[in-house]
Amino acid sequence: MQELPLLAAHFTLYCKQLLIGIRLVHMNTRVFLVDDHEVVRRGLASLISGTDDLEFAGEAGTVQDTLTRMTTANAKVVVLDVRLPDGDGIELCRELKANYSELQCLMLTSYSDDEALMAAILAGASGYILKQINGNSILDAIRRVAKGESLLDPTVTTKVLERLRKPPKQDELLMRLSPQERKILDLIAQGLTNREIAEKIFLAEKTVKNYVSNLLSKLNMGHRSEAAAYAARVSERNRYIRD
Repeated sequence: MQELPLLAAHFTLYCKQLLIGIRLVHMNTRVFLVDDHEVVRRGLASLISGTDDLEFAGEAGTVQDTLTRMTTANAKVVVLDVRLPDGDGIELCRELKANYSELQCLMLTSYSDDEALMAAILAGASGYILKQINGNSILDAIRRVAKGESLLDPTVTTKVLERLRKPPKQDELLMRLSPQERKILDLIAQGLTNREIAEKIFLAEKTVKNYVSNLLSKLNMGHRSEAAAYAARVSERNRYIRD
């Protein structure tokens, strides 16, 4: 009779371990949401909370908030908008993958952009989907990337690999410029004035002004700000390809 309490204690411990095992088997996939629009986050959170296998792990509207809150989110999947107020969702994906190797990133965007898609692949994203798809499709995408599947079209992935094997294609507009004009355009893109450019490359300010006029004419642009924005876009595109 003295053995009964001992047996009861062992049985209780066994039941607790069994329950823990069952919970682990049926543990929900925790999903963290990153989008600068609160209505989008709320809608996705509602969709996730209405399932039996997915769990809302938290949300953020900026890059900085994401990096802070992800430290305690214990998420398996993060759904990221490509564009955020204080940075780039694709670069955020790259950083999150570096910090959390088991994390799966699913890029969510309002528009189709081949350059952004390519950058997402290079950053380690598992999928790239449009916000226009229906709720069930988004949930299915989350479940698939959580299992380690890729939602990236194999033909698109192949194109990316082909582009990586080839040197970046020269921009047709920039090819119209001389090496000196290219250098001055890069300095304009950095926000330098004609006087600052002149001091940096040891030319007279009037000479720089002539170069600026010539390069604007070759680029068919009316303002230096327009040329600066264009040069910045080309630089950003090439950086994604290199990285």
